[in-house]
Amino acid sequence: MGSPIQSPSSVGGESEYMSTREDATPLATPLPNDNDSRGPPRAGPSLARPNTFPPTESTSLLQTVLIDNPPAHNYPNGTFSPRPASPVGSENPEYDRASSSASEIPILDPMLTAITGDDHWRKRFIRKIKSKKMHTSSTLAEQAGFKDNLWMYLSYYIPLLTWLPQYQWSYLKGDLVAALTLASLYLPMALSLADNLAHVPPINGLYAFVFNPFIYAIFGSAPQMVVGPEAAGSLLVGSVVRGSIDHDKGDEYNAEVQAKICGVVAGMAGATVFIAGLARLGFLDSVLSKPFLRGFISAIGFVIAVDQSIPELGLAKYAAELGVGHGSSMDKLKFIFSSFDHVHKLTFIVAGVSFVIMMTMRELKKHLQPKYPGVAYIPDRFFVVVIAAVLSWQFDWESRGVEILGPVKAASGHLFTFRWPFQTSHMEHIREAMGTSFLIALLGFFESSVAAKSLSSSDSVQGIQLSPNRELVALGAANIVGACFMSLPAFGGYGRSKLNKQTGGKTPMSSIFLSLITLLAIFFLLPYFYYLPKPVLSSMITVVAWSLLEEAPHDIAFFFKIRGWTELGLMIIIFVSTIFYSLTLGMAIGVGLSLLQVIRHSTRPRIQILGRIPGTHRFENAELNPDRLEFVEGCLIVKIPEPLTFANTGELKARLRRLELYGTSMAHPALPRLRGEHHNKNVIFDIHGVTSLDGSGTQVLLEIVSGYRERGVRVFFSRGPTNPRHSIWRLMRQAGIIDLVGGESHFVTDVQEALKLTEYENSISEVTNP
Repeated sequence: MGSPIQSPSSVGGESEYMSTREDATPLATPLPNDNDSRGPPRAGPSLARPNTFPPTESTSLLQTVLIDNPPAHNYPNGTFSPRPASPVGSENPEYDRASSSASEIPILDPMLTAITGDDHWRKRFIRKIKSKKMHTSSTLAEQAGFKDNLWMYLSYYIPLLTWLPQYQWSYLKGDLVAALTLASLYLPMALSLADNLAHVPPINGLYAFVFNPFIYAIFGSAPQMVVGPEAAGSLLVGSVVRGSIDHDKGDEYNAEVQAKICGVVAGMAGATVFIAGLARLGFLDSVLSKPFLRGFISAIGFVIAVDQSIPELGLAKYAAELGVGHGSSMDKLKFIFSSFDHVHKLTFIVAGVSFVIMMTMRELKKHLQPKYPGVAYIPDRFFVVVIAAVLSWQFDWESRGVEILGPVKAASGHLFTFRWPFQTSHMEHIREAMGTSFLIALLGFFESSVAAKSLSSSDSVQGIQLSPNRELVALGAANIVGACFMSLPAFGGYGRSKLNKQTGGKTPMSSIFLSLITLLAIFFLLPYFYYLPKPVLSSMITVVAWSLLEEAPHDIAFFFKIRGWTELGLMIIIFVSTIFYSLTLGMAIGVGLSLLQVIRHSTRPRIQILGRIPGTHRFENAELNPDRLEFVEGCLIVKIPEPLTFANTGELKARLRRLELYGTSMAHPALPRLRGEHHNKNVIFDIHGVTSLDGSGTQVLLEIVSGYRERGVRVFFSRGPTNPRHSIWRLMRQAGIIDLVGGESHFVTDVQEALKLTEYENSISEVTNP
């Protein structure tokens, strides 16, 4: 193969670091080896003592820091300072002082010491609640020269303990103005979402702004995000509520049942999110593909627009008489087109004018805000609602056939009634709501995740890091508390959170102010909501539906541009199934297809056959550049660029066999064999990308190696772990793979070294078997 035959003793001393990337650079300086004077280095894992050599890629990060910069144990305010909540590089001295004093817990310390009668209560408590990761953190902290404490962990899991000590009076104005702006825009929206989409008493929409923002301000890790009810979640609640209405038992009975079901759905969604957070499933927002979300959200926008067209045209009573409310969107469109002679003209005019005004103001704000940021403070929806209510009262629109909101009251007769949503008496509703609640949880968390990530970190709050798992816990806790008072499900919204930031909201205190303002509105302003015209509330929802639909053309054009036919097909299937049949079917099809895509993607092996760049010791994917690479005679070089788990090893043997037969994984298996056995006398696995290995992957790897050895094929592993305590090395040792391939000498540092070793073993074989 063009290289002189060398003994194993010459292997590995001066070999370059081989990579399949063109921009890879050789290892600058080989690691010193105190065995050089006694012979060549042995292939396989190094057993050198940690302090003998300088840091390597297997040296722990903190150990490297401590080797280069030994800690001075007398420093009071270094990087690893005992100030628990202070982030690295904090430049806020007031925050540092607050955190330092807070870490002592001046109120709790003497009180708990008096209760327990023990000065060491904190140490015992920490030992009981610490997880494995916390114990590791304690060890690292001890190595660095300081001790961790309880407050550091509490302030991480309860961000209120981090941002509240930093709060300044200068933030008060911005937070209060932002809360007032949000209340003027979104409290009427909450009434409309509850009445028109969720089909529950309007006050249940206000509850979502009383409890949920307050709880999220305590536990949430996105300081400027504001949670509240959303159109998609409210519509899904309405799909469950409408199936439980019994028209024979009167409106009051139905109102109470609707409120209970709303609490059950919100509680189930909250519990789903909360348990997912405890189980550290923060990656769930990646399960739903963008085409699924766009198709489903666009379908929801279309469904909302069609649903709201009926009350906007004054056809609500006529539709109820014909039972159209339970049909699909297409059934409702047929009803609308066949009922133009029943349209109530005043209702249509009120709804149309309101819609035009709000859409006009929306577009004006969008164009003027970059130049005049102050326009964001204009509560246009609030003005429309107030003016419409005044006109409704002044001209007695109710007597002229325009439906009004009427008395806003709780179904139970009390403003706030605590009702645990998971009672056994609610079991029937729990079963009905389970699937819908799961989708509400997924959609809500996804939208919250997008909103939280799009908001840049607040300059006013230091030391809070965005965490998907903590977000799940915070959103789940907020919805469970809200569900106890039968509120609508509430999650973070991008538009609402962006408005909070633009109007001066700097900290979670704006969410607390919003909760307090909503509470005051429930106590003192409910009588003034009586004359709100329902067509105006419907037009507000139609504006939201428009915003859900307006992004679809951009995504469709993008997928057309890149010829993403699979994505377009998924969007069309979900959209059509939702509008022609039901939200439930569209939801089931969308989630099912998205999960199938995830499973298909995760179970497909991504192994590559490598070829050598002529005249070099560098290797690349031979399937990408077959014309400029050369195969090494008698060697099959395979790169495994991913962890080997039960999910992706099912087809590993079949795809590896295809590489043996055809030299590419793209060949159809119906072809006859194109690559002879003599090309596969040596198989070299580049396992640098195998960062983890589970039991199933180990078993499949053992079967592959055993099959090769039974056929007389030599097997080598390149760029694998070099630490005998590494989990991959331990599994391969225990499974017998290391002994099966010929010992540690068959584990080398790069592909070129493995090729030299194949030459040497070929020469030995020729001598012993002439």
